[in-house]
Amino acid sequence: MNSSAQPFRRIASNLLWTPQGLFRNPLVGVAADGRILTVDTCDEPDRSPGTEFYAGVLAPGLVNAHCHLELSYLRGAIPEGCGFAGFASGMARVRERFSDEQRREAVSAADAAMRQAGIEAVGDVSNGDTTFAVKSDSRIAYHTFVEFFGLRASSADPLRPLLRHPHTSLTPHSLYSVQDAPLRAIAAEGDAPLSIHFLESPGEAALFERRGPLWEWYEKAGFSCDFLHYGSAAERLVASVPRDRRVLLVHNCCVTQRDIDIVMEHFTAPVWWCLCPRSNRYISGLEPPVGLLRRNRLAICLGTDSLASNDRLSVFEEMRMFPGIPLPELLSWAASGGARALGMDDELGTVAPNRRCGLTVISGLDYDTLCLTSASQIRRIL
Repeated sequence: MNSSAQPFRRIASNLLWTPQGLFRNPLVGVAADGRILTVDTCDEPDRSPGTEFYAGVLAPGLVNAHCHLELSYLRGAIPEGCGFAGFASGMARVRERFSDEQRREAVSAADAAMRQAGIEAVGDVSNGDTTFAVKSDSRIAYHTFVEFFGLRASSADPLRPLLRHPHTSLTPHSLYSVQDAPLRAIAAEGDAPLSIHFLESPGEAALFERRGPLWEWYEKAGFSCDFLHYGSAAERLVASVPRDRRVLLVHNCCVTQRDIDIVMEHFTAPVWWCLCPRSNRYISGLEPPVGLLRRNRLAICLGTDSLASNDRLSVFEEMRMFPGIPLPELLSWAASGGARALGMDDELGTVAPNRRCGLTVISGLDYDTLCLTSASQIRRIL
């Protein structure tokens, strides 16, 4: 029988998460190609013939809005707690110890693990060609941010060959690692979102005051910065990026209310605040000011960063880092928030007819508070 006339699978649970709220006793019809056909209710789904029942909360596949897949070979290679400068120097020391084959195998394994962990889409940062063969065959949807950085680099032209790959766009690494002219040029080019490391460490804010570890590192290395006159990372951002350009600001550990005010008063396009708490804990022990972001009603999404600073690329594990926040809000960050941040919300982030959004079930909740517990798990079922 034609799958458009009858669902290939009938999937039921206790609850279904939607951006509008939780939906009780859901019954989801799914075509053979993974397309959602129907979203209905069923009073006794566990007794309905031909229906698969999963205890918990149904949700779409999750979105990893910030990842460095190409660094997967560095898992465990850099010690925890070495600080931002120590992490950067550690990466420089160890990255040449690995063969091309080891790098490719690590990328393939990480892609498969993300799929198993319920991830449906990834905003991936690339500096080279290592990951594209795996991404072209993956069941995960990728948008690749081709990342430009280097205080002695004046143009992104050497990176442009990477843009031949599908679903790629240029982005600056950060507001402390790119000189003025190339940052402005990239910000004025195209309409894809920019993914920018933003106030990940106190050193970034201190740099604009000509002090701190970044300033000392640059002085010792003979680097000059032609952008310190802006006064702060936030002020440089709004002076350099057009108001109507979408941006993902990644990490945000040292964001203040003043930074938020400067940013949000400037942009007319959406601004997404991407949190990667497990990576921050691994490198520096810092935590993003999630309470401040929530009080300002900012658009939040989640990322994992890389296996150089995380032991797994699991958005669900990132969700665990916010134990007091109810699951519906966490899923608004991890599913619909990430999909919208990457411009994939026409297909992903919400379980609704005619979408191929993936399907997961989250179990082991505290149903009184709807919060995750130590027993909570995620399982991919589509």
